[in-house]
Amino acid sequence: MAYKARDITTSAISAWGLLISVALGVAAGVTSGVYRIVMGNSLHYYIVAGYVFLLIQTCFAPKQIIPLAYDSGGVTTSTVTVPLIAALGIGLASSVPGRSPLIDGFGLIAFASLFPMITEKLSKRKEIE
Repeated sequence: MAYKARDITTSAISAWGLLISVALGVAAGVTSGVYRIVMGNSLHYYIVAGYVFLLIQTCFAPKQIIPLAYDSGGVTTSTVTVPLIAALGIGLASSVPGRSPLIDGFGLIAFASLFPMITEKLSKRKEIE
């Protein structure tokens, strides 16, 4: 996706910058999700807050970056990422008393898909303008 975005925009969007922003988004999402599991907070508060922030961001983002940002969340659901993140969430939730491995394991995937959309809009806003 990064190289296709670079080619379509005639290098206005750098492939390396796109890769880094998605990677940082996944890292921030997994970190937030792990924090939530350890602290025992409810999943829906974090997801709702994240999507509200994303929708507000969408209103102010340049129109050219919105499809790319939303696609950045989708590329995180690959055949490698999902099993690794689900295993991390299930394993962590199994070792923390009172946590549901099923909800928390797959909730971690939701965080890993949400945060790249946020970081993509934050990082590319200056490149497009």
